[in-house]
Amino acid sequence: MYKKIILYLSLLFIGLLTFLPFLWMMSASVMPTGTANTYPPKLIPSQIDFSHYQFLFERLELSKYLFNSLIISIGVTFFSLLLNSMAGYAFAKFRFSNKKKLFNYLLSSMIIPGQVTMLPVFLMLKSLGLINTYWAIVIPGMASIFGIFLIRQFALAIPDSLIDAAKIDGASEIQIYFKLIFPLCKPILVTLGIFTFMGTWNDFLWPLIVMTDSNMYTMPVALANLMGEHVQDTELMMAGSVLTIIPVLMVFLALQKYYIKGIMMGGVKY
Repeated sequence: MYKKIILYLSLLFIGLLTFLPFLWMMSASVMPTGTANTYPPKLIPSQIDFSHYQFLFERLELSKYLFNSLIISIGVTFFSLLLNSMAGYAFAKFRFSNKKKLFNYLLSSMIIPGQVTMLPVFLMLKSLGLINTYWAIVIPGMASIFGIFLIRQFALAIPDSLIDAAKIDGASEIQIYFKLIFPLCKPILVTLGIFTFMGTWNDFLWPLIVMTDSNMYTMPVALANLMGEHVQDTELMMAGSVLTIIPVLMVFLALQKYYIKGIMMGGVKY
């Protein structure tokens, strides 16, 4: 009994420590200018002031950066779920020569840092005339080795008898995929979708490289530029940070049930 109480109190304490910076960020975003830097820091604002959010949307036109991030994140997530699920299903259930070797080669490429491939990918996109377009971010994120691996591990647990029964009923491979495999993989697809959406939304370096027009900036890039211009305005920075975090937080909270289920069911042996 005492062990459980100590465990719960410890978890509560760790949770509060984790939530404290986020609470201060939200509180500071509605403080009057200059009051967030007082010592000791205030967790509860003495006066609510939403002028920083108004300034972000009216003077800095932050809504267009939110739109850019939303379109890119949704596009990358859609294509990633479609292509990764197809490839993962193929590696799990299809039979073809050198499948094991090819999959091992793909896994071994995960040790290569992403920064190493940025230059050749940039040059290829430049030759296609895609720099400073949404496709410059969407295309490199359409498929990933991690996504293929995650879907494959989950698809291995799907009984072959279900697929064989569908084939006996006359279903084509496309029908089997969309009507049988895709619905069965819903938990792991939601998990991968959350990872992909969050990763794309929070990505800073690649959008900074391929977007040369400020009107095409995503939220992290726009927020970094905002810090350069208004570095002394802590309250404005915190308001921008809150607007960056809220969409991702809402997606996670809405889908956390499927996320946890997918994580728990994805641990099939290699």
